[in-house]
Amino acid sequence: MLQDKDRIFTNIYGTYDKSLKGAMKRGHWSGTKGFIDKGRDWVIAQTKESGLRGRGGAGFPTGLKWSFMPKEVGERPHYLVINADESEPGTCKDRDIMRHDPHTLIEGCLIAGFAMGAHACYIYIRGEYIREREALETAIAECYDANLLGKGNKHGWDYDIYVHHGAGAYICGEETALLESLEGKKGQPRLKPPFPANVGLYGCPTTVNNVESVAVVPTVLRRGPDWFASFGAENNRGTKLFCVSGHVEKPATFEEAMSVPFRELIEKHCGGIRGGWDNLLAVIPGGSSVRCVPADQIIDCPMDFDSLSKLKSGLGTAAVIVMDRSTDIIRAIARLSYFYKHESCGQCTPCREGTGWMWRVMERMVEGRAQKREIDMLLDVTKQIEGHTICALGDAAAWPIQGLITHFRPEIEARIDQYSYRSDKDGAVLEAAE
Repeated sequence: MLQDKDRIFTNIYGTYDKSLKGAMKRGHWSGTKGFIDKGRDWVIAQTKESGLRGRGGAGFPTGLKWSFMPKEVGERPHYLVINADESEPGTCKDRDIMRHDPHTLIEGCLIAGFAMGAHACYIYIRGEYIREREALETAIAECYDANLLGKGNKHGWDYDIYVHHGAGAYICGEETALLESLEGKKGQPRLKPPFPANVGLYGCPTTVNNVESVAVVPTVLRRGPDWFASFGAENNRGTKLFCVSGHVEKPATFEEAMSVPFRELIEKHCGGIRGGWDNLLAVIPGGSSVRCVPADQIIDCPMDFDSLSKLKSGLGTAAVIVMDRSTDIIRAIARLSYFYKHESCGQCTPCREGTGWMWRVMERMVEGRAQKREIDMLLDVTKQIEGHTICALGDAAAWPIQGLITHFRPEIEARIDQYSYRSDKDGAVLEAAE
């Protein structure tokens, strides 16, 4: 289990001073110029060696992603874009970084930008994050005043950071839709290729990273990649912010080592399952867009990318949504179906038409007002949507329903039988009365 001395985010609860002075007391902005003096290749190599994988959901190796940027800066400038849109239901980790520990992100932006030859960074922050944006902008202003950012700063790498406030669209969490929105256009995903590393923001080489992915880098460089790689299982290295919500005694956001078993995660940080472990029904382990996992499969599962992938689910953003036996699991998944129907940008036909169709079928299944043959029909439609859209929103809409049908098909069938029984009974009463 992770010890306090090994935590990267030392002020995630806002316990201490979040100002530049307070951050420096906790070790941030220490040795930053030394990292830059060692060169771009050294920073990327150290990040690769640490085994850091993206913390925004996909889990792609961060150092490898940085290495895709062109080595030489030509006529087109390079850009770093931070995805702080965090619109995934259940996910609330990045907001705590920006609200209470913003200098971890700002220092990380400088180092990551340098590693990719960028002199400018855009932080795209979720429209609803008003206080988080204010805290972030205050921290950036402090850095400019202290000559840590800007032209001719003390690190020897000219660097500017701009905060862009989104307008509350879930689709803008997809990296190319985010770039479209930054350019002042409608937030719709782009076809790939070309990939952002070649043609990104304003047609220039761009890397889009999650808040947490970048915020951990300065500490990784200070303590060494071997230290970071000492946590977690093979290919799942480091520490991770988990945000647990739902039917636990104490919902919380906290930092823990990767690959910690689910049972230990909940017992240590959340006070256990509401009503005890026998009351656990299912868990959505990585934000609303991954498949739910029933209690017996998740209870001792290591919380990392590969272990949850074997369960046909995923770690995603590590937004753990816990559901006890009081949950109407069919209604819960139907509610997610409505969310994805509402947030579809409408660009791709399978997603535009399919999300609405799936939601309407799910609403009937909540009541039991469906036929059993429609269960397989619904599953088939999810397969037709999955993998057939420009971005992953179609997958995100399909996977929760696939998880429901895979693990809770008897509940759906029982709901349909119950409705049929009531209908037959009511019909018999009416006939007798006539």
